[in-house]
Amino acid sequence: MKYMLLINAGVAGGAEPVCEVEDWQVFDKAVREAGIFVSGESLADLVTATTVSVAGDGTRTVVDGPFAETREVLGGFYVIDVPDLDAALEWAARCPGSWGGGSVVVRPVADFGA
Repeated sequence: MKYMLLINAGVAGGAEPVCEVEDWQVFDKAVREAGIFVSGESLADLVTATTVSVAGDGTRTVVDGPFAETREVLGGFYVIDVPDLDAALEWAARCPGSWGGGSVVVRPVADFGA
């Protein structure tokens, strides 16, 4: 079953990161070597974001940045193919994005059939 791991980096408090680039390289290698990697990307810096919303009357509003009232920002994602939710949760816990104020949201990918 495919699961998306949405990696949210903690941005509150200006704390030092608890993981390094090497930690991400180790995790990425482990996911690939386990044969569960489907896709994944790291997102560009938060300041490059643009938010679009459409009102009920069809009026579009475009704003630079996400500017949501949140203490986390989406930093990237993995899609993995594992047997069940428990396996997905194990991989999420191994992800450096889940460490020290970050979190990884695990969501099943909907399968609407071929």
